[in-house]
Amino acid sequence: MESKFHNLTKLSLLLVYLVIIAGAFVRMTGSGMGCPDWPKCFGFYIPPTEKSQILFKANNDYFEGQMILYNEEKWLKAKSNFTSNDFINMNNWKVDDRHDYVLFNPVHTWIEYINRLIGAISGIPIFLFIIISFFLAFVSFRDKNYKKFRYLSIFSLITLIAMISQALIGKLVVDSNLEGSLITIHMLVALFIVALLIYLVYSGSKSYIKANKTFKFLMVFGLFLTLIQIVLGTQVRQIVDEQAKLFIHNKSMWLNDIPFVYEYHRTFSILVISVNSALFLINKKLQLGNKHINYVMLLLVLEIFTGASMFYFDFPFGTQTAHLVFASLIFGLQFYILLHNFLIENKLKADDLQT
Repeated sequence: MESKFHNLTKLSLLLVYLVIIAGAFVRMTGSGMGCPDWPKCFGFYIPPTEKSQILFKANNDYFEGQMILYNEEKWLKAKSNFTSNDFINMNNWKVDDRHDYVLFNPVHTWIEYINRLIGAISGIPIFLFIIISFFLAFVSFRDKNYKKFRYLSIFSLITLIAMISQALIGKLVVDSNLEGSLITIHMLVALFIVALLIYLVYSGSKSYIKANKTFKFLMVFGLFLTLIQIVLGTQVRQIVDEQAKLFIHNKSMWLNDIPFVYEYHRTFSILVISVNSALFLINKKLQLGNKHINYVMLLLVLEIFTGASMFYFDFPFGTQTAHLVFASLIFGLQFYILLHNFLIENKLKADDLQT
């Protein structure tokens, strides 16, 4: 049963990273408002594929919450279930004026819908491993493993709460017409969920390393820098989105008149690279066994490459998505390494007390 728990946590972590990839692709393609309502899409569980499906039709059955595009200038939402007459009766409809985005693009709609669908699917294994964790805690109540399973059940429950909160923040993002600060919070909560899942995955790990205080505290600093860099990156991305609206067919103008936050983001990367390079060298020199730091360095190279590509080659397709995904993977690996070092140190202290 415990092996099933750990397998489900690994699956959940994979699915959450797929959600991050899908969300980055939504941002890159400008599909964030592809579904103007939440949790449904134009009032449907399965969204429309062509514009005719969201236009008014005479003698048609409408259900509560269903949306139509009226005169190409506003969204109308059905107040209740009814059958339409030959002409539209505004008493049956209410104007959805939460945002001024009045456009139907089936490609954007389905990109956003798939993003939400992956998010919903990722909740299934999380729900299952919560049940298993509580079961393990229950059956081991008087056993030496009770404390371990109790902590796993608590962290599993926190993960579920974080996932629900993330879904509600997603609704706020849509209702606010993609408010930049909410998108940043949305990203940070996603990373918090990643950290929780990595902790649960790590609980089943049996690998060992040498503990080193310098390495550990430098990794804390490196993780902190990565979080700051991600926050700065989301702010740069928000500004780029605004520029893209003004110069939709001229990518070379997207980084024109970018304020100081972009310079901070670009310059800050030097500090991030320096700290992680120091970690790499310390690990190699002292033979600490933190092999995941090698993957961090590889991802940093890819992160720099995608960032430079966006700046010098006018945002090649896929580079924005890859840039965000690489940053998320770096955070995950750094957190795993940090967790490994803290728990190994605690284990060594416990072993010393026993001897």
